[in-house]
Amino acid sequence: MARVLWKGAISFGLVNIPVGLYSAERRDELSFAMLDRRNLAPVGYKRFNKETGKEVPWDQIVKGYEYEDGRYVVLSDADFQAANVEATQTVDILHFVDPGQIPFTLYETPYYLAPDKRGEKGYALLRETLTRAAKLAVAQVVIRTRQYLAVMAPYEQALVLNTLRYPDELRPIKELDLPQTRAISKPELQMALRLVEEMTHDFDPKLYHDTYREDVMARVKAKIKAGETEVITEPEAAAPAARGAEVIDLMALLKRSVEQRGRGDAASNRKVSHANGKKASRTRARAPTTQKRAATPHRKRA
Repeated sequence: MARVLWKGAISFGLVNIPVGLYSAERRDELSFAMLDRRNLAPVGYKRFNKETGKEVPWDQIVKGYEYEDGRYVVLSDADFQAANVEATQTVDILHFVDPGQIPFTLYETPYYLAPDKRGEKGYALLRETLTRAAKLAVAQVVIRTRQYLAVMAPYEQALVLNTLRYPDELRPIKELDLPQTRAISKPELQMALRLVEEMTHDFDPKLYHDTYREDVMARVKAKIKAGETEVITEPEAAAPAARGAEVIDLMALLKRSVEQRGRGDAASNRKVSHANGKKASRTRARAPTTQKRAATPHRKRA
């Protein structure tokens, strides 16, 4: 069972739905230890007092707000909660919006909401209401010591709360040097649209996996098998970067891409046809046996 991060209630008008908040992420990152290159000894991490130079245990660390240079106000977890009890205990629904109105750049971290005791009926009602209305609930919630803007949406049998970035947390696009659309020719655009059509597929998350992690682990296993368990491998020379002045024939690349997609689809169709042919042959081969068995009378036991 996942560990509950927070317990409170969804505030839906005058309705309060007791819920627990659970992380929806399960990161499968590669874990590497930091080593000293000279003797491959592990490199540790310490929290130390900048005045004494001594290590500080976790249970002696508190949060402090610097209101003047070198002067702090210490705040405990109880202080954070006492500042606004209601805000720290509710997912406060502000209003409802169409899903397409929220830019995907604002989405941050997903969480699962699960009903707590006596919250099952209200939870199911809100989930079904959001599904039928095809809306997202915009809400505010305090997680740990920060208030987030968030959206709530039904996902299968669950309600998902996805925290959002505030607009001022995104850098303005105008800081970038971006190309103009007029640099694209009409034939190039038409060929690119054809390639998109060829590559269009229903989204299925099961089709995708972390190939980079698999390649790194294959590299690790190869080094273990070769006995290179304590050898520092120097990085290989990187391939030279393409020169900026090089002229790229976009049409030629797009045409080749479309042709490759066509050959790939044709090969897939041949495989399916071949598999169906084999299946039909096996069915025809089994048919006489089935008829013979059917024609044989059952003998009664003595």
